[in-house]
Amino acid sequence: MLHVEGRALGGKKPLFEDFGVELPAEGGDGGLTLRQLLARIVRAQVAAFHERQEARRFVRALFAREIADAAERGKVVCGESEVPPQAVDAESAVASALQAFEDGLFWVVLDGARITALDAEVHPREGSKIAFVRLALLAGG
Repeated sequence: MLHVEGRALGGKKPLFEDFGVELPAEGGDGGLTLRQLLARIVRAQVAAFHERQEARRFVRALFAREIADAAERGKVVCGESEVPPQAVDAESAVASALQAFEDGLFWVVLDGARITALDAEVHPREGSKIAFVRLALLAGG
């Protein structure tokens, strides 16, 4: 499992809750390009989004602890979202992520080393950490 985290340069709070992504089955030397790894991560997140959207369609019973945790976050929801389902195309999301990387909107750091090219070969292994570091845009100048 590849551990994924998001940070903003100079920020203290994470951009999103950390999550894991399954690594591809070992084939050859196990390497793949950053482009392929980013596409795998984005597709996994689009699939997870669709699963969460589907789960919100149903009313479900909550345990007292779930209610307390949700109340602490500011909103208790037990299903049946009034928001209409959103269509998210995985390939468009991948293209947007790759374009954002090429435009320099974020850095990618894999196991402590910054990767600067989409076609660079990377070798994530079980327990590797990948961080997306969002760069702050400056006004003026």
